Amino acid sequence: MFTRIQQYAIQKPVIFWSFVIGSMGPITILTVPKVRRDYFGFKGYDPLPITYPLPNRARSPPNGYEDST
Repeated sequence: MFTRIQQYAIQKPVIFWSFVIGSMGPITILTVPKVRRDYFGFKGYDPLPITYPLPNRARSPPNGYEDST
């Protein structure tokens, strides 16, 4: 198996390095959140608001946009 990997690294480096870089994706999904949390003190983001806050006053309808007949 090592000879096959070495053969691809020498004869077809594009295929070899694309496999190496592509296999790093799932590894980073498993390791990066733990590293950010443990070593950099990342606590997470504030949750996004799901509603728009309404003002504490009486709502007046807009004027001047009626169709004239």
